[in-house]
Amino acid sequence: MPGDASLIGSIGVLAIATRGQAGPGEVLLKIRGGTEAYIAYSAEPIARGQTVLVIESRGHRTVDVSEWADPFDLEIGKLT
Repeated sequence: MPGDASLIGSIGVLAIATRGQAGPGEVLLKIRGGTEAYIAYSAEPIARGQTVLVIESRGHRTVDVSEWADPFDLEIGKLT
């Protein structure tokens, strides 16, 4: 089944940590007027509670993610 391209670029929060090559976690994404859970894979382990960016959709409610830091938050942090 082809992936859902509309998920790419979505920002979510990990409900279950990813383990890199050792296995997936779970990400919560705010889409379609609600919050939905997806299986999340990443190249490197990412801790539970981290904000992530969806970089690819594998289909069957499965996505690839990478760590995400909001660039606006980084700029604000530099000013204080």
